[in-house]
Amino acid sequence: MLENLQSLIPPLDWQQVVVDPWSNSQWVESMWVTGMGVMVAWACGLVGCFLILRRMAMVGDAVSHTILPGLVIAFLVSGSRSGWVMFVGAVVAGVFTIWLIELVHSRSLIKQDAAIGICFSALFALGVLLVSRYADKVDLDQDCVLYGEIGQIYWSPSVAGVPEPAFSMAIILVLVVLLLAAFYRRLTVTTFDPGLARSLGISTARYHYGLMTVLALVVVAAFKAVGAVMVVAMLIVPGSTAYLLAKRLPTMLGLTLVHGLVSSVIGFHLGQWLNCSTGAAMVTAGVGLFFLTWLATRITRLVQRHASRHHHDAMDNDHTTFTRPKGSEPDPHPVRGATR
Repeated sequence: MLENLQSLIPPLDWQQVVVDPWSNSQWVESMWVTGMGVMVAWACGLVGCFLILRRMAMVGDAVSHTILPGLVIAFLVSGSRSGWVMFVGAVVAGVFTIWLIELVHSRSLIKQDAAIGICFSALFALGVLLVSRYADKVDLDQDCVLYGEIGQIYWSPSVAGVPEPAFSMAIILVLVVLLLAAFYRRLTVTTFDPGLARSLGISTARYHYGLMTVLALVVVAAFKAVGAVMVVAMLIVPGSTAYLLAKRLPTMLGLTLVHGLVSSVIGFHLGQWLNCSTGAAMVTAGVGLFFLTWLATRITRLVQRHASRHHHDAMDNDHTTFTRPKGSEPDPHPVRGATR
């Protein structure tokens, strides 16, 4: 059994896995692949922080899967597989998904998690139906839809000397950072205390739909890199890891960026070692960091709880009392409140 397990895991060749990808002949391709992973993790992670705090993490799952009918309809309407045409179709499908979830949730007794499940499964089934019905006209790679093709980013058509997926992802990342910087205070108050926001005259619905629109843009831009399945982890895992360590939102956002950078670099080399999907390896590295962080915080809390309990037990067992000796006079020092 041990021999079978060893045959599944290739031996680690440090030169081949770590050094060669950054050699003179391969470093440009490695840079684009790793850089794309970092941009996806940063854009998804920043938006994901607010989704986690709003308890809406699974909305990203719904949007990532309902992109499929948007892609098919955009192709059937335009007859073109142009990247921007497909991008617009997918964004429209994502925004429609969010609007439909809110409609079902607000106009019925259905709770939000059930509304997400209904809309997500219905629209994804519609996408599968369209693909199967028009399979001869729609050329979609199922592996690309599920797992992405981040490892092939370098060979994509370029825009101004930059691979098209990386170019669009960079624009979305800059847009996310600018919007978060511009509306940070209002987003914060609508996230933590919607009642206070409404009393201050802030439209919570406007910022909610604005955040959901940005979510749709991020998911669509990251779709080609990591696929429909992996983008959900990119939305949730970095922010969840930061949430375990941070007590303030700025710290949480900063730790999210650190997690995205580290998981992308480790995941790239993990993919080189196992000769597997680079996007899946990056997500696996991110999840590994999450569990290490969770384990470390859990151990720290257990140690602190044990130390606190030991301290209280020692105080309870200490019956020593301090009494002033008979005939002692108060300290006449003026600083301590006594008279000279």
